[in-house]
Amino acid sequence: MRVAMSPPDFFSIDYVINPWMDPAAWQHDAAQLAGDAKAGWREMKALYEKLGASVEVQRPKAGLPDLVFTANSAVVLDGIVLLARFRFPERQGEEQENMAFFQRLRRQYAVQRIITMPEGVFFEGAGDAIWDLTRQSFWTGYGPRSSLQASAVIARTYGKPVHPLKLVDPRFYHLDTCLCVLPGGEALHFPAAFDADGRSLLQKHFGKDLIEVPEADALKLAANAFPITPNDVVFGSCSTALEGQLNERGYIVHRVNLGSFARSGGSAFCLTLTLDARSA
Repeated sequence: MRVAMSPPDFFSIDYVINPWMDPAAWQHDAAQLAGDAKAGWREMKALYEKLGASVEVQRPKAGLPDLVFTANSAVVLDGIVLLARFRFPERQGEEQENMAFFQRLRRQYAVQRIITMPEGVFFEGAGDAIWDLTRQSFWTGYGPRSSLQASAVIARTYGKPVHPLKLVDPRFYHLDTCLCVLPGGEALHFPAAFDADGRSLLQKHFGKDLIEVPEADALKLAANAFPITPNDVVFGSCSTALEGQLNERGYIVHRVNLGSFARSGGSAFCLTLTLDARSA
């Protein structure tokens, strides 16, 4: 697996664009929290590499504290990059940096094409577009950040079915905070983050492979896990009960201290972008 990560050299909580963010609380322990973020990021990168992944590093930039969340930069499938278009002005400065990063990868033949979203259509990358290899389709989130219209663009770009899910809890503002599709075809999900239609659609497609994340786990962003191999899943937090369910299905849980990033509403998946996903 090949993934993109960006070091948290300038990561901090400087503004509020979701319910997790509290700049005053961050500033109270800013030095400690920033140090913890750097240590957790390095630990996760080392774990990825130990498990066989190749990590492309996107350079951080002062003034863009959320650039660290590379999952939001784009979605990549079959070498085609569909770039993010951010809803909030605080993150719109990342768009130029992301374009430059993927242009470098294209020159290295790591990706083939780069596509931008139409004006007025918001889309926050893999945070709201999760590729489901088993079902050969995308799960997309819309409402708080990404536009519903983005789902149609994704379908046209990749020629794959797209299943839009409306997000109804502001704490779960991206799909990757409440849904994690696992390599074996199962999915972790927090039901209360979706409307009734979304819950029904997930149940229809996953059936017995739909694993409910308890609220206590969801509020520690357990659903924002990243499967780095067919069997290894990286979490910022995972209860022993949830771990037991995953172990029964053949998965190995790896925990990394990502608590500083959770203060911004992100964990392992948010910090990682898959670059080499392929359709069957």
